[in-house]
Amino acid sequence: MRQHISRRSSRPPWKWFAAAAAGGVPVGLLWWLLAPGGMNLITRNPALADGTNPEVWLLRDLTLAGLCVFAGCLVAVFLTDKGGRDAQAAFLLGLAGGLGGALIAWLTGVLAGQLWGGPADTSVNASVAFSLRSLPVLILWPAATATSVFVLSLINLLKSGPGSAGTPVAEGNAPGA
Repeated sequence: MRQHISRRSSRPPWKWFAAAAAGGVPVGLLWWLLAPGGMNLITRNPALADGTNPEVWLLRDLTLAGLCVFAGCLVAVFLTDKGGRDAQAAFLLGLAGGLGGALIAWLTGVLAGQLWGGPADTSVNASVAFSLRSLPVLILWPAATATSVFVLSLINLLKSGPGSAGTPVAEGNAPGA
């Protein structure tokens, strides 16, 4: 009689990278739909519908920033439930996928602006076209993921108490007991 020995794969869980990176497409489309200078569905203010208004530029960047933070927190919720041997690899691949997702979101939003937005005269300033002026916005997705995983893991650890998370507890009486 043969015994079937199940071996855990030592391959990294690439699905976390792929899922986070693929999330950039809907985030980019949402950015173009919601942001001033795009479809402007948040404010619907006609004064903010045109990229020639400099007030639009910051709001456009902040819209993508908010979407990236939300996406990073969402990835963290799924990563926090991931346990076992592959948890660290899943976390690192989730961070890399988040950075890739932010880049894809940026490029998707810019492409949507070129395809479905009106023609923009960028001779005055390149920011007239639907674009991102503040590139550090792109690190908010992985930063939100890392911060949220830390906070959620800390909350889970505090809820479960010492010793139940696999950490050794010193034997004996607690000080002052």
